[in-house]
Amino acid sequence: GLQGGLYGVSLPGVFFGESMFSRKTDASKIALVELVTRLRGHGFQLLDTQWLTPHLKTFGGYEVPREEYLRLLETALASGSAPLRP
Repeated sequence: GLQGGLYGVSLPGVFFGESMFSRKTDASKIALVELVTRLRGHGFQLLDTQWLTPHLKTFGGYEVPREEYLRLLETALASGSAPLRP
């Protein structure tokens, strides 16, 4: 059965992560790696995780100032990438 995962909202070029869960050690990490692979494959420009945690830092997550975020968001939304489907 399902051991870990995450969910969020997908708009053109951007995925907004809402929550992750894990029933088994590191299962959410595997789900995150798979998500990033799919996002890259579909031309996504931005993965917004909302909060920077030590867990996300291990995957290269970092905070950006608001002004930079708004520029990144605008660029990603204009990219024309289709929203991610399950």
